[in-house]
Amino acid sequence: MGKVVATYTVRPARETPGGYRCVSDSDQVRALTHAPTFYFYPPVNVSLESATEILRDSLSEALVIFYPLAGRLHWIGGGRLELDCNALGALLIAVESEGKIDDYGDFRPTPEIRALIPSVDYNKPIDELPLLLVQLTKFSCGSMSLGLGISHTIADGLSALHFISEWAKIARGEQANSPPFLDRSVLLAPEHLTAPVFDHPEFGPQPLLIGKQDNLEERKRETTTLMLKLSKDQVEKLKDKANKDRSPSDNKRPYTRYEAIAGHIWRSACKARQHESQQPTLLSIIVDARNRMEPPLPPRYFGNGTFRVTAETTSGELVSNSLGFASGKARQAIEKATHEYLQSSLAYVKCQEDVTQFRNFHTVGCAKGAFYGNPNLEITSWARLPIYGADFGWGQEIYMGPGGIGYDGKVFVFPGQGQDGSFVVALRLQVRHVDAFQKFFYEDI
Repeated sequence: MGKVVATYTVRPARETPGGYRCVSDSDQVRALTHAPTFYFYPPVNVSLESATEILRDSLSEALVIFYPLAGRLHWIGGGRLELDCNALGALLIAVESEGKIDDYGDFRPTPEIRALIPSVDYNKPIDELPLLLVQLTKFSCGSMSLGLGISHTIADGLSALHFISEWAKIARGEQANSPPFLDRSVLLAPEHLTAPVFDHPEFGPQPLLIGKQDNLEERKRETTTLMLKLSKDQVEKLKDKANKDRSPSDNKRPYTRYEAIAGHIWRSACKARQHESQQPTLLSIIVDARNRMEPPLPPRYFGNGTFRVTAETTSGELVSNSLGFASGKARQAIEKATHEYLQSSLAYVKCQEDVTQFRNFHTVGCAKGAFYGNPNLEITSWARLPIYGADFGWGQEIYMGPGGIGYDGKVFVFPGQGQDGSFVVALRLQVRHVDAFQKFFYEDI
């Protein structure tokens, strides 16, 4: 990791609202993790000491505006949490490394990349864990990295990026002019809904490999991360291919780039995994509900405004049919996310005596709950997120990406650097499936 030069607890610069606040029913089903992301910056003419001082002072001001990030979580029973806005602050670490930025290759999320983000001891009481972790690393080549861990209970990707954007403005000496909407009660289940009105397979058991009674063997298999790039031309070819193969009964708008990419990833994974034809396979997609609710969530809502939806078919159907079939399944999942369905999802969570099982879904190393690895996939899209532009006064980043992909079958899709229409697909797969997946991923474009 390098040499830790300084460690700070950064508290809000001024007094902030205190007391306990509810977290939404959407927040309650998030894994107890800090979502890891990182930024790489080219060589800069600024010392680690000066850069750390800039971050420390600006973060203190940013936490006045985004004061929930300076608080702590508390258990309230039934696996549920509440937020204590006690202003105990965020963790900031400054590290000096003898390494170089070139040591990190294509920036895929490896253990070496993960070391650029503060680690968390989840064996500690939850009310002792900061909700925001920051690590600034200066390399011998003059480059820097900024590694962040933000509590997934407190913020989804869009909310986290909103915070980073406003923090960066302050660091540059500009006015933070886009305040967050902090009332999480808008995503509590409606009082009139005492039970869900839809089935919610996203909360249920996921398909197992045919002939298996559990997924323990699959969980134990060796995995690795991949970073695959799609040029603008390749993305357009996939989109054209999906729409050319579209079912005649589907007379809706053409498939989007994301629906084409999602379907392509799903088909490639099924081919690489060499499933039996009748093997059930599930695709889980994370959708942003902010503009799907009626009325839409308030602008700049800060919390978890995303929901999980699913599509299921068989591996044989995916492989034997065209890309349009897979993209159609992805679309069907996304189109489930109506206002009524999302409210029903919140009601489903509210009705549970204990939500611990849902928190286990994506806790790395947990042997309980759902499993999105073989034969399944989970895709998170950052395609529409403003992931670039975190300039803290020393220039634009040269790369931003996920700092970790915790389990087999987890996929991130995000735009390439430079807004040139390219995309990056970052995912974790079992080692035995990697070569075949890469082969099908590119050959089938």
